[in-house]
Amino acid sequence: MVNVITQLFKYMVALIMAIYTIRCFTVFSVKKEKKKRRIYRSQNFLMLWIHLMLYTIIFLNEKSMYVLVFYGAQLCFFIVALFMYNNIYRNASKLLINNMFFLMMIGFVMLTRLDMTLAVKQFLIAVASVAFSLTVPVIVEKVGFLSRLGIVYGIIGLGVVGSVFIFGTKVYGATNWISIAGIGFQPSELAKIIFVFFVAAMLYKNTSLKQIMLTSALAGVHVLMLVVEKDLGAAVIFFVTYIVMLYVATRRAMWPLMGLAAGAGASVVAYHLFDHVKRRVVAWKDPWGNYNDAGYQIAQSLFAIGTGGWFGMGLYQGMPKDIPVRESDFIFAVIAEELGGFFAICLILVFMSCFIMFINISLRLTNNFYKLLAIGLSIAYGFQLFLCIGGVIKFIPHTGVTLPLISYGGSSILSTIIVFAVIQGLYLLKQKEVKEIEEKRRESEQRQWNDQTRV
Repeated sequence: MVNVITQLFKYMVALIMAIYTIRCFTVFSVKKEKKKRRIYRSQNFLMLWIHLMLYTIIFLNEKSMYVLVFYGAQLCFFIVALFMYNNIYRNASKLLINNMFFLMMIGFVMLTRLDMTLAVKQFLIAVASVAFSLTVPVIVEKVGFLSRLGIVYGIIGLGVVGSVFIFGTKVYGATNWISIAGIGFQPSELAKIIFVFFVAAMLYKNTSLKQIMLTSALAGVHVLMLVVEKDLGAAVIFFVTYIVMLYVATRRAMWPLMGLAAGAGASVVAYHLFDHVKRRVVAWKDPWGNYNDAGYQIAQSLFAIGTGGWFGMGLYQGMPKDIPVRESDFIFAVIAEELGGFFAICLILVFMSCFIMFINISLRLTNNFYKLLAIGLSIAYGFQLFLCIGGVIKFIPHTGVTLPLISYGGSSILSTIIVFAVIQGLYLLKQKEVKEIEEKRRESEQRQWNDQTRV
């Protein structure tokens, strides 16, 4: 009976996932607010329905009351958090709110299936992160001096990145983790946000050669420190984010071209300097020929994705324990194996709808600091997705970065929630600006009408 329910639910989950994904994009073309609200409410229903079905399968397999208690705690959290976000920030982007919580739901489901202890830790960190994030949009909206702290951001960012040299521990060849009370924290995740604030504050007003050289020097130190820590995934994200922000600030194609050339040269140097980089390139080129050594991770990931097919094996029907680092770096392969390639593609599209919304918000902002800030966070988020999924499917060499909001990692989920909250703050700023313009227009029309009636 459990297998029958599992097989039935996997098709139902795929269908509901498809509907949810379609609504992520149809909402962009809808003009009427009333119709948009209906779409957002339907998304809430769909995401909770998927959550219920997947936890039903988990309970039937685990037969543990802890699963029911954990599901109930999550359900309360999502309902309360959605209510608070939608009522505290009535003008916030409902699409980003829904997608953020939906992606967290999928993360909790997959982590519960893999390791209940890790799922509970992730849940507690997520609750604290969401509670903190409720203050972020109002800070972004109300605090006016954020753009005047350029060098301060740079110094803080260097301090955060450099903290691992004193307190760090080595994980998978990279010294980029700090352990606090048994919970691993990756400082580069927080530093990524500070870094974007730093570049935006330095370049939004002044793009002289001297300013660019100063900003590039400090940005280069960030990247070099990450390279020394052997956190090359984060180093690439920082580098690409800076190049894009520099181009947006200056509108000169010379900078990204020089950046690409420098990046290509640095990649060759990293290949020859770091053994673990060489191993990952060798694994990427021929995982089957190096199956018993460097290629084992990628080969198992590809086996899992291929085994899952379009609709997956079903929860608890796959063999995710054969995939190394399955809770974090390779969780996308677990999703593809048990929930299917169709579900995984829809998941990518949900991520992409968030990215499109990020870019859309950045393009609508008129203040250069906020525009650069939104662009930088968008690129950091989007490029992390590319590195994670691209590495799992062997499109590019694996870089060891996590899947936002889904992979296990306290620092990862905290930083991503903060990114979403900052973008929400920028969206609220734009909504406020639009409202003020509309009010001025109505006042102007009213004055013209009064003048005409007096005549």
